[in-house]
Amino acid sequence: MDLPVAFEEKMRTLLGDEFDRYIQCFEENRLYGMRVNTNKISVEEFRRISPWNLTPIPWIENGFYYDGEKEQPAKHPYYAAGLFYLQEPSAMTPANRLLVEPGERVLDLCAAPGGKATELGAKLKGEGVLIANDLSSSRAKGLLKNLELFGIGNLLVLSEEPGKLTEYFPEYFDKILIDAPCSGEGMFRKDRKMVRAWERHGPEYFSGIQKNIILQAARMLRKGGMMLYSTCTFDCMENEQVILHLLHHFPEFEICEITPYEGFRQGFSQAVCGGDCDGVSGGSVSTDRDGGEEALQKTVRIFPYCMQGEGHYLALLRRTGSSGTKSLKSAVDSHVSSAGNHGAKYSAKVASVPEVLAEFFADVSWELRPERLDIRKDYVYYMPEEVPALKGIRFLRTGLLLGELKKNRFEPSQALAMYLRKNEYRRTLDLRLSDTRVMKYLKGETLEVEDLIAETEKGWYLVCVDGYPLGWGKLVNGRIKNKYLPGWRW
Repeated sequence: MDLPVAFEEKMRTLLGDEFDRYIQCFEENRLYGMRVNTNKISVEEFRRISPWNLTPIPWIENGFYYDGEKEQPAKHPYYAAGLFYLQEPSAMTPANRLLVEPGERVLDLCAAPGGKATELGAKLKGEGVLIANDLSSSRAKGLLKNLELFGIGNLLVLSEEPGKLTEYFPEYFDKILIDAPCSGEGMFRKDRKMVRAWERHGPEYFSGIQKNIILQAARMLRKGGMMLYSTCTFDCMENEQVILHLLHHFPEFEICEITPYEGFRQGFSQAVCGGDCDGVSGGSVSTDRDGGEEALQKTVRIFPYCMQGEGHYLALLRRTGSSGTKSLKSAVDSHVSSAGNHGAKYSAKVASVPEVLAEFFADVSWELRPERLDIRKDYVYYMPEEVPALKGIRFLRTGLLLGELKKNRFEPSQALAMYLRKNEYRRTLDLRLSDTRVMKYLKGETLEVEDLIAETEKGWYLVCVDGYPLGWGKLVNGRIKNKYLPGWRW
């Protein structure tokens, strides 16, 4: 593979005697990975029903390699059921190593297309809130679809400048993930087009962007909170030097150990990578409590010649100070008192559940709480608990879209279908994977179901494959009228 001369010279200096091993890895095929959605299915059950030959990714407990040259999992009904996400193996590492617990407030700041956000949302298990942001509104649309496919409802999907978010969420989050825009050097083997992109915009271009983003994110992390910074590039300017920049401006941050794997390599020390602190080349920053520089070596570099994945960099950081044990409500109350005009709490617009909505939810096993409902232009949203007011922010989705209120009826959404479990809705059409009606449903066709459903059981049906929801249908004259979202149809 022809690599830019400047890039080769830099990598030769960076890797020394290991440079030839790095170059040799370009003769190897790229690797393909899938990550199980543990919000919907256990790893054990997924392996039992999987039709593919899977090999575990040893450092990702819910990740697997598959043969991407022979198999196409994205064209399988289990993909439409949101049971897995296709993701490059090394790219699974950041969300895996940021230890998210149910009930926490989590931000994925540069989230599209959703590979990391879907894993963070799955870890929350429906509790707390995930805020997934991407500056590009077009990319954020794909992000929203992937989150809905994964059945994540406790979410806000935003499309804003990170700097503006600091006005709304000062010291609000327990966990923040920054998968920063970068020059993409670690993906040259996977995607040859990245080489041409690097020649247009290299590390110098992205380094300033990354430094701004990490400082903005720092202002949104509560004391005691954790932040993980990652890139898919090798340049020190985009990696260790960005961490030094953070520590220069926020000395209360400390670098933490990352759960190890034998293929991980240490980050480079300040002596090796230099220190561009506040624009002064060669600046010095104390990187641990003793003033030494070992802390940078707690960060992790992933090289494709050391393990079965592409190139990545990770740094796990903690904002020191009392971690406390604030509830979500008390944390938001604290946020409100410190956030000025933007700090108002979200307030419900619905005093009671509309009658047609209540009628539909009589068939759902969980109870709607009116204070969490938000109705805008007849669309009904179920908000996460205790989030700030969002007036003035560009968003694509606030909460779980339940559906639309129409004259004398309620039409449930695709997002609600993906959020529900089969046993949470009274009427279901559960098709076996081998049933030809599964593919007909995904293509938007009407289904003949007289052999499965009695005509007396009219109404909305949750259509499933092997017990996992795909979408809605409505029984009319022995047929299921297809309500699968048109934009999702195959």
